Amino acid sequence: MLAHRECQHLAERLLRETAVKEQIRPDQLTIHADRGAAMTSRPVSQLMASPGVSRSHSRPHTSNDNPSSESQFKTLKNHPDFPDRFESFDHALDGSRRLIDSYNNHHRHINLGLLPPAAVHTGAAGRILDQRRVVLEEAYALHPERFVRGIPKPSSPAAEV
Repeated sequence: MLAHRECQHLAERLLRETAVKEQIRPDQLTIHADRGAAMTSRPVSQLMASPGVSRSHSRPHTSNDNPSSESQFKTLKNHPDFPDRFESFDHALDGSRRLIDSYNNHHRHINLGLLPPAAVHTGAAGRILDQRRVVLEEAYALHPERFVRGIPKPSSPAAEV
């Protein structure tokens, strides 16, 4: 969500709509947030206190307490298409959509076995890793001398993040 301002009602709407869209099951979701007013507001706290939603907050006065998010921000900001400055709200919205699509659907993550997040999220990871395994086995069969450690195996994503 991109908005002109941050507020508790927008944060609540974002969380509620995302939970419905992504079909979040009980005990499936942990939300990590900063200690800003929107994320600690009563409506958002009540929503996050609903059954099956775990929550965590950054330590007080620690802006970089979520290394996964900080890494994501750094990756987005270092993307070749990230502008020095957004010219308008519409420019920011369009740019954000493109950057987030690139990050989720194309950017390969080391901790996800060099898979994009969407492949893991949608369950396509197994199929992709099976295809990689076949390619690696074929490469090994053609030139085993190149693989001093034996048949290579594709990396798998971390079991939990």
